[in-house]
Amino acid sequence: MDSVAPSKVRRVSTVRSRFGLQPNAPLDEEHQDLDHHELLWSRIRLAMREPFAEFFGTFIMVLFGDGSVAQVLLSAGLETAPGGNGFGEYQSISWGWGLGVMLGIYVAGDSGGFLNPAITFCFCLYRKLPWRRFPIYLIAQFLGGFCAAGVIYANYVSAINSFEGAGLRTVPPSPTATAGIFCTYPQAFLTKTNQFFSEFITATLLMFVIFALKDESNRGAMGKTGAGPFFPLALFFLIFGLGACFGYETDYAINLARDFGPRLMSYAVGYGPEVWSAGDYYFWVPIVASFLGCTFGGFLYDVFIYTGPESPINTPWLGLKRIIRPGAHSRPRIKESEKTSA
Repeated sequence: MDSVAPSKVRRVSTVRSRFGLQPNAPLDEEHQDLDHHELLWSRIRLAMREPFAEFFGTFIMVLFGDGSVAQVLLSAGLETAPGGNGFGEYQSISWGWGLGVMLGIYVAGDSGGFLNPAITFCFCLYRKLPWRRFPIYLIAQFLGGFCAAGVIYANYVSAINSFEGAGLRTVPPSPTATAGIFCTYPQAFLTKTNQFFSEFITATLLMFVIFALKDESNRGAMGKTGAGPFFPLALFFLIFGLGACFGYETDYAINLARDFGPRLMSYAVGYGPEVWSAGDYYFWVPIVASFLGCTFGGFLYDVFIYTGPESPINTPWLGLKRIIRPGAHSRPRIKESEKTSA
């Protein structure tokens, strides 16, 4: 970025630092000194590149996921489809969400490809991702899911009218409900405890396996660099497996951005307040359970398997000392680094 005026470089770096991003945007070496970095939009892109990546990664994920649900639901029983019974089955939805997550991570590679506020939170808590990055990533992920649901609705609105009736918009357990295209709803027989545990266990599994795949010391994760370039593919299988094994009861939301954002969009396009009250006000369960489940999954992995220095689990009092006396843990590390450099 030598071609950019120093004052403009400082402004870009200042903005990035405020959001907990590295002062310099992740750029290919051949792209660093190009003249177009002087342009206003180029500087905005440099300042917000990772949040933009999280937005579009989540957007792609929800676009494929909600799109698969829409196609399977709205074409159910259609005799003119190949095979004479609609365009897809339940496993098509597992494929759609798995592919959506995989492609979303490819899109958001420079930002970390988190696509999920609960996962971002756990990387802040257990892997020293800067906490200042969490709010901007959460906003980007939420907006990505919200906008993707709007695109799905615009694309399938005629099919929804044909399925439900023009102007009719219902939520489960209505037999013609289409609100489930956008967000998750529990089975009617589940208690609140059942709802919560179903989401909690899937979120726990999600975070536990992600940490295993990202663990560079875990030889089972394809080598010394963790899953490396195979990580998105591994996540495809993980999401597919969660859907295939745990999707029945609550549709395995496990993600605020994937559930709350599209739920808000469904409310905005006319599904009404029932999107919040359905399932005995189920809407809060995927939000809370995803954070608690992912936090617990990360805790389990770090307590029993992870040996790296980043985790607070591998500090005195399982990290409580770092929380109570944050300066006490950092001072010895500074002294050690000074000793090493000398």
